[in-house]
Amino acid sequence: MPTDLPYAADAEQSLSYDELEVLRLQYEKEVEAGHVTVQTKFNFAWGLVKSPKYEHQVNGVKLLQEIYRAEPPRRRECLYYLALGQYKMGNYEEAKRFNALLLEKEPNNMQAQSLAELIDQKMTRGAFTFLSSMPITRQNIMTHGLLRSFDSTEGYIGLALAGGAAAVGTLLLATLIRRANRH
Repeated sequence: MPTDLPYAADAEQSLSYDELEVLRLQYEKEVEAGHVTVQTKFNFAWGLVKSPKYEHQVNGVKLLQEIYRAEPPRRRECLYYLALGQYKMGNYEEAKRFNALLLEKEPNNMQAQSLAELIDQKMTRGAFTFLSSMPITRQNIMTHGLLRSFDSTEGYIGLALAGGAAAVGTLLLATLIRRANRH
C-alpha cells in the first residue's frame, strides 16, 4: 500500500534477502562468540522488523524490546522501530502507544508523525470494516452492550436508535476516510 507520506518509507520497504542475511550472519557470529554488541543486535532487529514476514517481525520486536529494557541510552531509537513492528504486525494500539512515547520525547520527529498518520488510517479502516461487517441483530446489540433489555418497547426503540446511529456512524466514517484519502 504506497503512501504519499515521505517519512514513513520504513513501513513499506523491506530489505532484500541478501541484506537481511548479512545482518543475520553477523548476529549469529557474535552469538557464537559469546558477545553480541548492541549495534549488531539493533541492526538485525531493524532488518527483521522491516521484513514482510510476520515471524521475522515478531523476532525483531522481541530483540528491540530486549535492547529497550537493557540499554536506556538506546530507548529513543528503539521506540520508532517498536512502533513500526507493531504496526506491521497489525497491533495498532501497541504501535500507537510506542509511537506516542517517541512523540512525547520528539514532537517534531517526521518519521513518528507520518507513522502516527498511517496507524490512525489503519485503525479507522479497521473500525469501519468492523461496523460495516457486523449485522444488526439482537445478539450483537446485547453482546456489545448497546441495550440493557430487548424484551420491551424501549428495547425496540433502542434497537431502532442503535441501527440509525450505526448507519450515520458508517456514513460519517466513510466520509472521513474519503476525505483523508484525497489529501
